[in-house]
Amino acid sequence: MSKTAQQLLDLAKNRATEKELTYLGALTPREAWELLKADENAVLIDVRTDAELDWVGQVSFSEDRSFHVEWNNYPDGVRNPDFITQVADRVQTHQPVLFLCRSGARSHHAATLAAKHGFEFAINVLEGFEGDKNDEHQRSSLNGWRFSGLPWEQH
Repeated sequence: MSKTAQQLLDLAKNRATEKELTYLGALTPREAWELLKADENAVLIDVRTDAELDWVGQVSFSEDRSFHVEWNNYPDGVRNPDFITQVADRVQTHQPVLFLCRSGARSHHAATLAAKHGFEFAINVLEGFEGDKNDEHQRSSLNGWRFSGLPWEQH
């Protein structure tokens, strides 16, 4: 049974309280996907580098509601100084905005920064696109967006 958008936002808020997050909350990839389907105002921002999208794949969803803003520039790894401006160009501060990266670390920082700039519904997607490393130090075999069988593509 699918949860409503409000139930998913409440779940994200509960995780924020548990984890002492400074932004609205956190959802698993499957919960994030449910929120995107349940709330037509929700958007997903992939904060990985251009190279990661090319080499590993990306979320396959509406271009109006799923897009890419690099957290760090590739190949130098320098923080994108225009990150918040680029987010604000596409998202209003009252929209639910889900941040996704490889494993949930950069997206945590992106959600933190977004909340500091007035984005009321900043949400980190736990596990990220590729998920946690297994015992062999490989990703995509334990959890994450791809592992969960959610829509993705590779160009």
